[in-house]
Amino acid sequence: MSDDDDFMQASDDENYDFEYEDDDDQEEGGDVDVENKYYNAKQMKADNPEDAIDEFLGVPALEPEKGDWGFKGLKQAIKLEFKLGRYEMAVEHYTELLTYVKSAVTRNYSEKSINNMLDFIEKNAEDEQAHQCIEKFYSKTLDSFQATNNERLWLATNTKLARLWLAQKDYPRLTEKVRELHQACQREDGSDDPSKGTYSMEAYALEIQMYADTRNNKRLKGLYNRAIGVRSAVPHPKIMGIIRECGGKMFMSEENWKAAQSAFFESFRSYDEAGSMQRIQVLKYLVLTTMLMGSDINPFDSQETKPYKNDPRIAAMTELVDAYQRDDITQYEKVLKQNQDLLADPFIAENIDEVTRNMRTKAVVKLVAPYTRFRLDFIAKRLSISIAEVQDIVGFLIMDKRLRGKINQDAGTVEIESRADQDRMTAVADWTTAIRSLANFVLNEGDGFKSDDAMGGLGGSGLVAPPMPGGGSSMSSLQRGTNTGKRKSNRGAVAGK
Repeated sequence: MSDDDDFMQASDDENYDFEYEDDDDQEEGGDVDVENKYYNAKQMKADNPEDAIDEFLGVPALEPEKGDWGFKGLKQAIKLEFKLGRYEMAVEHYTELLTYVKSAVTRNYSEKSINNMLDFIEKNAEDEQAHQCIEKFYSKTLDSFQATNNERLWLATNTKLARLWLAQKDYPRLTEKVRELHQACQREDGSDDPSKGTYSMEAYALEIQMYADTRNNKRLKGLYNRAIGVRSAVPHPKIMGIIRECGGKMFMSEENWKAAQSAFFESFRSYDEAGSMQRIQVLKYLVLTTMLMGSDINPFDSQETKPYKNDPRIAAMTELVDAYQRDDITQYEKVLKQNQDLLADPFIAENIDEVTRNMRTKAVVKLVAPYTRFRLDFIAKRLSISIAEVQDIVGFLIMDKRLRGKINQDAGTVEIESRADQDRMTAVADWTTAIRSLANFVLNEGDGFKSDDAMGGLGGSGLVAPPMPGGGSSMSSLQRGTNTGKRKSNRGAVAGK
């Protein structure tokens, strides 16, 4: 567990920059021999830690009853034992230390000392055995302070224990512990207790990290929105940095680049305010998101990020985004090849491929623009990528209608359709569609082109046509009218051919 993981503390007004060297040098009353033995042991710590442990453990025996000097001596001995890997002895003496909490030292001093002790062992745990020892420390602390009804330290210790299970990916126990923490931060009626808002936010942060690790985006999204909406607490900025960072990764998985960029920027600001080194990594994520958005805005133009533009830890990402915005595929590939350490971060490694593909796709479009026919191996050689990847990119461009052509896999060539021919074919197709639409309208809607049946069928109505002036036969007149209608109908059918 890195130094950067210590992001949750006991209360709103605690100092997050703990000094793990206790204020044991303050002048206090007491037996001179006890003091001399304690300070003599402190001088031995650096050069002879084994002997220093024995000396520190001898301090409590010199006191007639449990007091401050014995408490301090045990603390120093436990730290040295833990550093030297004497975990069983450290647990044994920590159990003895907890007996001093009830009466030998003040409540505030004991609470601060125990918190510092737990933070110390958390930061210095380097192997599995050490983590098992930490769990014993937490368990004994909870048993001790539950008996003394110290709710604040109980919440703080449970939070540390939950953080340990998160690091160990022990999600079942973590889930139960987080649920317990949420319940402890509520009133009897089930509403949130504003006085415990900071602890509640710490529990949210742990749960959000768990869902981010397990890629449970459905649960993560609901919890993220709930945590962001909390207004009753003023959590440490590092907690908000963690929550926003997980939110940014969630949005990235949804390809919601704009929301991801906003979340990463807020995460960077929170980490920067907290003085956390994680701000550097999140700034890399912000740059990555900017490239995925295809934005022309330089992420280092803002007031918050500008001081980091020339930071050596960010230099590679700065060069990448500069090459991306200039569509310089050669420089982009060069920077990526020379900085393989960027891919050590799984999140960057997972998403940089999409950026690289976008760069290569734009490079292919520019490269083939002057040609009507080209070979796949020509493009592969120019971009230093495989023929299969070139074929994949060209196929994508054709499907996306950004490139009009056909791939001849046998010959390994691509034929680009002439733009003029394509425009002419499009115009002919539009013209044909227009004529067909006009013909259908004339035949179906025009009164002068309707058939005999549409005219009403006078012969079947039972009506007799009136005599024509001049003695003409009414029948012949009717026949002429009918024949005329037929001729019009025939002329209409020919026009529609």
